[in-house]
Amino acid sequence: MQQISSFKPVETGRLYLVPTPIGNLDDMTMRAIKTLKEVDLIAAEDTRHTQQLLNHFGITTRQISFHEHNTEQRIPELIAKLKANVSIAQCSDAGMPSISDPGKELVAAAVKEGIPVVPLPGANAGLTALIASGLVPQPFYFYGFLERKHQQQVTALQELVNRPETLIFYEAPHRLKKTLTTMAEVFGQDRPAVLARELTKRYEEFSRGTLQELRDYFNDHQARGEFVVLVAGNDHPVTEQAASEQTPLEQVDAEIVKGLSTNAAIKLVAKRNQLNRQELYRQYHHIGE
Repeated sequence: MQQISSFKPVETGRLYLVPTPIGNLDDMTMRAIKTLKEVDLIAAEDTRHTQQLLNHFGITTRQISFHEHNTEQRIPELIAKLKANVSIAQCSDAGMPSISDPGKELVAAAVKEGIPVVPLPGANAGLTALIASGLVPQPFYFYGFLERKHQQQVTALQELVNRPETLIFYEAPHRLKKTLTTMAEVFGQDRPAVLARELTKRYEEFSRGTLQELRDYFNDHQARGEFVVLVAGNDHPVTEQAASEQTPLEQVDAEIVKGLSTNAAIKLVAKRNQLNRQELYRQYHHIGE
């Protein structure tokens, strides 16, 4: 059994995880402002971006860069400072540290060294979108950003196709169309979904419909701003027992009825049953008979 961790009696600095606004500066909490003013150092994902926030609230605390490209170099340096009783606030460009942003490696290193880690509550795009989406808010499954390559997306989404929870993803505007196309391919065109963009900002907008309707809309309209993509859970998931009672070809037909394309259904059923996809494809299309 893993021992319950506790703070070491030796005096060290504390690592504060400070959320920042996802758009509207009024969402900055009083505690977050107070913490950024009182710590010795701010580890920021983008010091230029964070400086604008600090200037707005009259915060003069010194910054150091800490992002995904310098974690290997920075973590030992920051841990050494914490051990020397330097208090550090870590923040990302928007929202909560460690959630699709740098931070988790530093937290893990601090925990390993017995350094106190103090999380502050604050803005989070996924939950902000979820409560206004109109989809079932509980339970939910947060995924974040999908991989960029099509086949990697397909593989990840196939793992989620039967989950009953509302699914939460993040996506950049220039990749939105392709991601919606892949989701419609794997989840089925009729799966309800909601797109939330520019949350807390002037042009905040929610788009609701099926994956096919949303995909078609953004085929004709330019996507602007960062998106939260929420997909309704599968209310008729295929259990392993139910699937085992059908032949693989019957399973393919069942997935097509639910809205999957023929190729996506064959891929899903082949993976579910550990079959050769090409062979199942040939069987389904009666090739070589």
